[in-house]
Amino acid sequence: MERVTAADYHDIAVPTDPRLSPDGDRVAFVRRQPNGDDSYETTVYLADAAGDDDPRRLTLSEGTDAEPRWSPSGDRIAFTSTRGAADDRQQLWVLPVDGGEARRVTDVVGGVSQIAWSPDGERIAFVQSVTADDREADRDRAVPDDYEPAEHPDPRVIDRTVYRAAERYFDGRRPGVYVVDADATVGGVTDPDPADSEAVTRVTDRDADFAAPDWGDADTLYYTEAVGDDPDDSVEIAIRAHDFGSGETERVHTTTGWGADLAATADGRVAFTHAEPDQVSMRPTDLRVLDADSGAVTDLTGDLDRGLGRETTPQWGPDDETLYFATPDEGKTALWHVPADGADDPERLLRPGTVSGATVGGEAGAGPESVAVAYAASEWDHPGDAFLHDAGADEATRLTELNADYFAERAVGEPEEVRFESDGVEIQGWLLTPPAGVDAAESGDAAGDADEPYPLAVEIHGGPHAMWSTSGTMWHEFQTLAARGYAVFWSNPRGSTGYGEEFTQAIERDWGAVTMRDVMAGVETVADRPEIDASNAFVTGGSFGGFMTAWAVGQTDYFDAAVSQRGVYDLTGFYGSTDAAYKLVEGDFDTVPGAEPEWLWDQSPTGHADAVDTPTLLIHSEDDTRTPICTAELYHRLLRKNGVDTRFVRYPREGHELSRSGEPAHVVDRIERIARWFDGYSDHHDAERALDRPEDDGLTAGEESDESDEAQE
Repeated sequence: MERVTAADYHDIAVPTDPRLSPDGDRVAFVRRQPNGDDSYETTVYLADAAGDDDPRRLTLSEGTDAEPRWSPSGDRIAFTSTRGAADDRQQLWVLPVDGGEARRVTDVVGGVSQIAWSPDGERIAFVQSVTADDREADRDRAVPDDYEPAEHPDPRVIDRTVYRAAERYFDGRRPGVYVVDADATVGGVTDPDPADSEAVTRVTDRDADFAAPDWGDADTLYYTEAVGDDPDDSVEIAIRAHDFGSGETERVHTTTGWGADLAATADGRVAFTHAEPDQVSMRPTDLRVLDADSGAVTDLTGDLDRGLGRETTPQWGPDDETLYFATPDEGKTALWHVPADGADDPERLLRPGTVSGATVGGEAGAGPESVAVAYAASEWDHPGDAFLHDAGADEATRLTELNADYFAERAVGEPEEVRFESDGVEIQGWLLTPPAGVDAAESGDAAGDADEPYPLAVEIHGGPHAMWSTSGTMWHEFQTLAARGYAVFWSNPRGSTGYGEEFTQAIERDWGAVTMRDVMAGVETVADRPEIDASNAFVTGGSFGGFMTAWAVGQTDYFDAAVSQRGVYDLTGFYGSTDAAYKLVEGDFDTVPGAEPEWLWDQSPTGHADAVDTPTLLIHSEDDTRTPICTAELYHRLLRKNGVDTRFVRYPREGHELSRSGEPAHVVDRIERIARWFDGYSDHHDAERALDRPEDDGLTAGEESDESDEAQE
């Protein structure tokens, strides 16, 4: 069997956003796989719900497809795509499922997202981000042939508290809600003509942040608006209802939280998410139902010691009396159901691995005892497939094996769950050792034999209010490090989600010390094992995990080397440069820089940089707006001035999602650099320090360059 390598990333396909057809016979999902060094093939596939046939590709492998949504009658699928576009603006397309060409129905300046069919199948709501000038010129309804957008304003003038996110500046654009006729046509597939602007209706027509459109009946569209004295600095969210018959819009409720999801019924009930506003970053997200006619609100999950996750949005079941939602739950994703009147407590329907989307369906009137659930999930032995759960039979059918050929040739290890105590609290973690069937001497630059203990690589998750499992987006990185001869340990220390509100809030005003105690308690637990070389340990993590990696090496010399990725190194600098995530400082630390500047410095890794002796590699993305690179620059300079072995690797064109959706060549390079940095300080690997090796030595990019040079000779 071959070992897993970083370069295998190019060979791995993953599914997301599965959607069950109205008749329950088919499941549409998005399949994504790298198709080069800087792009992915992201297309819509269709699977037979019985699992009898191989899934088939439904859309062209051109552009980036997303958000497949069945029409109410099930004869069409709407989706967004960049196909045929000269830029990355998603447009709306509609495809007949049983044959025929996809038809583009929008050509709008702001791109298309958050699409939703009307119950009668005649219209589709969507969100796009536009400027006031775009609305004035009608470009938000149809882009004229001669329009050439400016690359960016020069100079860039900022009049907002939050003015960038997701690698981009807003540049005056605000998200608005629109509706388009589902039968509209924007020319042909290969040579589109200008759009008919009359097909697009502008529902919102002012500068504000609108989101989450969802239909009640065919004439009522609900959506959200960020409100407050300064909506950028507020967690208040208005729920609005637009009546297409009268043209009137009313505010039916106000919730709080970091964004809100909606799910509506034809009789005026609206399910929505809510988090208490006080220190909102530490609060669980609950599910509530509004009766829009009476204004009555029912809290459905207040007594459930789990907060709703982002794995899927809340949904009504076929009976319109039951709501379904997902939460993180002790290293897995749990899917729950609860009666909309709050008569009973939520019950767990299933608990697969790490879920990346789920939808509920079944015959009209079906309740939780007989619904079907289409979901995409990954487990320790695969990075993702589509499944269909039959609640009546209480069993799941695997609809895809997207990576069957890959796994036929790879040795994959099974992580072992490790439970341990820290400060009297039970913590869940996992240990992954090099898989059987791979010679230790062949694992990267590993030296020695299979009877030697393994060096330990400790991984710390981001968030901080997140949760790791044995699968998900870290599957490939963990398996790669194990295949290179490392025992990999990871855990969900206090502050993580999935273990209750008290567990999450245990790091209030103390990100570093509490998390450090939990991580090191796990390290000490696994280090006692004979297969672990406790004298040879390494640490890495990204985002909050980058914060904790830098914090750890400022507190202890236990680790032989560290790799800190896209971290927060100075809380004051982070507060001033990040996007809306500055609320983490206000919420988790219950302060602002002006109130406690010296204390925040002491709570930051930069405040302890003079104590660092551990060789530390810093990895960061240059377009990261969540954890901007400026605090990494400060930390790197302090390490260099203190004579620490260090290197700063910066990835252009990348944002905070580098490890999950960056350019494939960058994703591979990042993992290889982590391993190479560790190898250089490992007693078990016959490798020089990365600082002493040629720049590309041991990296796939360097090998490909050498092969190209040899071919030219």
